[in-house]
Amino acid sequence: MKKKKTVLVIAPHPDDEVLGAGGTIVNHQKQGDDVYLCIVTKAYTPDWSKKFIDNRSKEIIKASKTLRIKKVFYLNFPTVKLDTIPQKKLNKSILKIISQVNPEILYLPHKGDLHKDHRLVFEASMTVTRPVGHQVPRILCYEALSETDWGQSIEAFVPNVYVDISKTFKTKIKAMQAYSSELKTPPHPRSIEIIEILAKKRGSEIGAKLAEAFMLIKEFNQSI
Repeated sequence: MKKKKTVLVIAPHPDDEVLGAGGTIVNHQKQGDDVYLCIVTKAYTPDWSKKFIDNRSKEIIKASKTLRIKKVFYLNFPTVKLDTIPQKKLNKSILKIISQVNPEILYLPHKGDLHKDHRLVFEASMTVTRPVGHQVPRILCYEALSETDWGQSIEAFVPNVYVDISKTFKTKIKAMQAYSSELKTPPHPRSIEIIEILAKKRGSEIGAKLAEAFMLIKEFNQSI
């Protein structure tokens, strides 16, 4: 019998978890794993309307239920302003969640994403999971359309781990549709059509119908 794993997905913004690992999250659920989600930032007035903020909360709940997330943690740092937060404070907040969940698998945004919030979340997460911090056996980075693809000049996303999501892609799309405020019309990368195109491309790279791709950052196995 396969051992149940504890999984934590850290998303700088709501919907990053779906874009980057939505199908994989459902795969974990089907295998009996417990999946937790940490959303680092939130929208705020007057940059966003109260109506948008209230609706965003409903979107997160709907998407999380679709993906069957066990629990959502909110750090509530200001969106697009993570660079105004002291690094120590961000590190400490992320470490608290990682220590509480104690994941065996950790999914992070890519360190070369265009959005600086993504890069700061990656750096903070890696800082607190060093050997002197809280060890996590397996750490991977996901790709987020319109962030990872536009950040190639910073550092390219070169996948070395693939997950077949042919059977869970429909659930990924259903979860993405919950974030209706984020969905655009094609050829915008955050449209259903382009999300499917990327899944087909990643699938073609491993001989599958649909897939999600990741970069393995660190893995250790104490049993070897």
